[in-house]
Amino acid sequence: MNEQINQKKKKGISYAKWGYIFILPFFVVYILFTLTPQLMTFYNSLFENYRDGLSQIGPNFVGFKNYITLFRPDNTGSIGILKYIGNTLILWLMGAVPQIVIALVLAVFFTSYRLNIKGQQFFKTVIYMPNLIMASAFSMLFFTLFSPVGPINQLVLAAGWADKAIEFLTIKISVRVLISIMNFLMWFGNTTILLMAGIQGIDQSMFEAAEIDGANSLQVFFRVTIPLLAPILVYTIITAMIGGLQMFDVPQILTNGKGTPDRASMTLVMYLNNYLTTSKNYGMAGAVSVVLFIVSAVLSIFVYSSLSRQYKD
Repeated sequence: MNEQINQKKKKGISYAKWGYIFILPFFVVYILFTLTPQLMTFYNSLFENYRDGLSQIGPNFVGFKNYITLFRPDNTGSIGILKYIGNTLILWLMGAVPQIVIALVLAVFFTSYRLNIKGQQFFKTVIYMPNLIMASAFSMLFFTLFSPVGPINQLVLAAGWADKAIEFLTIKISVRVLISIMNFLMWFGNTTILLMAGIQGIDQSMFEAAEIDGANSLQVFFRVTIPLLAPILVYTIITAMIGGLQMFDVPQILTNGKGTPDRASMTLVMYLNNYLTTSKNYGMAGAVSVVLFIVSAVLSIFVYSSLSRQYKD
């Protein structure tokens, strides 16, 4: 009898290990190409390592000196990195808030079974197309449109709205608005498609039951659609925030890397890039990268806990 049981055990196949085998490639890639560079970045941030003319200084271990230097006030009494974090958050909010709101409205509009809009694939393609345009091309387009000799200024002068060309790229609010508009145009289509997929995944009977109970469109939207869409909405907001904190190409090209005027459009990654391209200061660049990671992590945890708290029960 025992021999028969042992033979059955030998013939049996354990499928539990296959799950670990299938997810193993992800962890291997993650450790090699994400976790290891992150750890090396933190390690390098503890060293003095830069170029001074033709001379290479370091690498010399200096501990947290680079971080202290980052948060040291300059001659004007301001702390540069805090200013750039503030710039980045302002630019992200100016582009992300209308992006989320308009994308949510469009997603509800296109997925409404009442309206039953035809040609959804066509509209998806159209609203996603700006996302396919390179940010550099977008920036050069807006730079040309709003330059002192560009078409926008020519229209303003021809209409008699101004006596001379408006320097849009030297005005703080106009530069920020242009950057925000570009980020909005590039990403609202992608956000709309994600939210449309989330709404289409909601059981249609939930909407029908709400209407039978006498709920109007606004009540259905706020009491049915938003709560059931919460996981996708939280994911969309967090990924948009992380992308916004890494904003670089649009303001870099529009302001020629200077963050004009008065560094009002200088983002955190532009500040990081200056250390890599000018002084080759890899220690300070590593410190800025670590600060960026910490800011992203803290804000992500805050947004996730704030938005998902009421839907956990």
